[in-house]
Amino acid sequence: MEGRGPGARGSAGIASTFVGQWIVVGHEERDADTILRMAGLATPMALRVAVTLGLPDRLLGDGAPVADVAAELDADPVALDLLLGHLATLGLVESTPTGYRTTAFGENLRADADNRLTDLLHLDRAGGRGELAYADLLHSVRTGEAAYPRRYGRDFYTDVHDHPHLRESFDRQMTRRFRDQLPRLVAGVDWSRFATIVDVGGGAGGLLAAILEAHPAVRGHLVDLEQTAAQARRTFHDRGLDDRARVTAGSFFDPLPAGADAYLLVDVLHNWDDEHAHRILDRCAEAARPTGRVLVVEAVGGLRADTGSDLAMLVIFGGRERRLAEFRALASAHGLALDTVTEVTDQRCLLDFRFQDDLR
Repeated sequence: MEGRGPGARGSAGIASTFVGQWIVVGHEERDADTILRMAGLATPMALRVAVTLGLPDRLLGDGAPVADVAAELDADPVALDLLLGHLATLGLVESTPTGYRTTAFGENLRADADNRLTDLLHLDRAGGRGELAYADLLHSVRTGEAAYPRRYGRDFYTDVHDHPHLRESFDRQMTRRFRDQLPRLVAGVDWSRFATIVDVGGGAGGLLAAILEAHPAVRGHLVDLEQTAAQARRTFHDRGLDDRARVTAGSFFDPLPAGADAYLLVDVLHNWDDEHAHRILDRCAEAARPTGRVLVVEAVGGLRADTGSDLAMLVIFGGRERRLAEFRALASAHGLALDTVTEVTDQRCLLDFRFQDDLR
């Protein structure tokens, strides 16, 4: 019976408790480390600074000594070496006998990589500048307002309008974002049922041009601000669509060309709070009456939206990825009812609205 008395059981119990506590503490430490890695700002900011300085392009080939690169960039050589050391741990650059050079992985950050990363990360382009508003996310959560104006003293669109290089990078970002999804957006909807389509805030015209090319009987009319409208004119001209595509320079807060069969809003409403979204829909409904349709293409909460996009819309624009019930509520105030919902890509849905008195 040795070893089976109360004392032995007590010792075993203490040992088990100790081991159990050690395991729990181990899990807690690992969890804490994971959370710290998730929260760390060193890597995301190092990537942005590297792109802003043009390091992935400067360090191609055999690379270059840190002192030489620092002199070219007017950077502190010691601080630059610290940055490159961290980029090396990420596999973006590697150390060589002559300094640092960009790896194959790091070449994804080159300016000519054509993958949107430069525009999204560069701190002096619309995407990279906009994401810095996350530093004031607390303000947005407390107030429901965009953080961008708090950081820069003006809203995103005013900033882009007043700085041509920001407008250029934003338009380029929007064009590239849709490029891979264009075939599905064009093929996934029966656009031929509309003789005329007004693309409201249609950017450089890539989507409308693709729709017109796929449906020779359809005519299009794009509305956007002057700088972007000029790009749309070039798009239509270069693709031989001048006879079927018109462009009007203007805002979607102003009266829109009336009488079209469909008014298309692609990634527009989620950039605005409810007050402004109502103003946009009011203009669309005003122009579409009595039988036109309003078509909304964007991510929908609970269907194709992700939580990161929700926060981006909030901090940059004061908007959000709305759910179907929210879209219905917005539209009903303008006499519009949601007719159909089509999941056209893995990121976006098409919401087809028609006037409530035209439900037949």
